[in-house]
Amino acid sequence: MLILAIDTSTSAITVALHDETRAIAQGSHLDARAHTEWLAPLIATCLSDADKRPSDLTGVAIGVGPGPFTGLRVGMVTGLTMGHALEVPVHGVCSLDALAAQAAELVADGKLLVATDARRKEVYWARYAVRPGSVERLTEPAVDRPADLPDDVRALPTAGRGPVLYPELFATALPILDVDAAVLARVAVARIQAGEPMSVEPLYLRRPDALTTAERAARR
Repeated sequence: MLILAIDTSTSAITVALHDETRAIAQGSHLDARAHTEWLAPLIATCLSDADKRPSDLTGVAIGVGPGPFTGLRVGMVTGLTMGHALEVPVHGVCSLDALAAQAAELVADGKLLVATDARRKEVYWARYAVRPGSVERLTEPAVDRPADLPDDVRALPTAGRGPVLYPELFATALPILDVDAAVLARVAVARIQAGEPMSVEPLYLRRPDALTTAERAARR
């Protein structure tokens, strides 16, 4: 198995190659607005570093968000196009799940919150239970103003950029800010091996910031 993992849901444009045992190459670039410019070169560099070709891939794993429309769409389209061209399966992973898996090592046993930047003074969020050897999502991904989250939820150890943007609202920040494609790949491989369904439907959760001319006219 050789899985290419891609995520563009957060400020990190991140890719990794996973051989079912470990990540054999990975690369990331922090830029919330340059996904188109960086994603393809990162994929090419990852393949080169691992001495692999696109034809060696047996599957693609994509972070399906939630995330801002434009950035998330770049990763989704790239992953789906590669899967179609190479005739390999494409697997979707909730990007918040990857962040929770990254943060789990810091929590060990208990609950945690993932809250990422949704812009418009909102966060994408979900709550998780961490147990030895497992991380379980307890709530569906949602988008809300941080102050609207219940007090007991905001009090949980929190991964993502929510605590950076709203430090007065998230009491316990974890030093996990953006998705790491190597961890997303690890989550994907575990779910593939378990035979879990992995939808590739993007989690936009709301309408895009950019509207077509017709959409703007319809709002007048």
